[in-house]
Amino acid sequence: DEPALREGLPLRSGKERDAYLEWAVNAFKLSTAGVEDATQIHSHFCYSEFQDFFHAIAALDADVLSIENSKSDAKLLRVFVDSAYPRHIGPGVYDIHSPRVPSEQEIRDRIEEMLQFLKPEQLWIDPDCGLKTRQWKETKEALVNMVNAAKFFRTKYAK
Repeated sequence: DEPALREGLPLRSGKERDAYLEWAVNAFKLSTAGVEDATQIHSHFCYSEFQDFFHAIAALDADVLSIENSKSDAKLLRVFVDSAYPRHIGPGVYDIHSPRVPSEQEIRDRIEEMLQFLKPEQLWIDPDCGLKTRQWKETKEALVNMVNAAKFFRTKYAK
């Protein structure tokens, strides 16, 4: 889950920040080093303002990065494009902090927007973060809409 890089990140650039990021990346790699080759490493980032230390996130070498993205209008995806990020990305398609259930069409529209930045085979469809603050009824409705939208795009881009 969230490696919380930002929470301990020194405010000023320089040796202290560089040392912290190197330590964090090495700790993450150590924690995932013993897995089987077939195991896919996923990591999630809340508070997705990470452009200024994206090099460290890329160095984690996670197979899939899930990011909080529903409020950014896909602008955060620009850093992945600009850095030619080669792995998979799961930008959140709806805000889990709101009880409002997004329609399937709203989620499709968000995915279309994301596909302006990412290749279909690179994109994972998921909510922004965990769902512990939501009630079961709204969670189920939102996830059903999200799954139906994902199925639509899987059919559209099936090879």
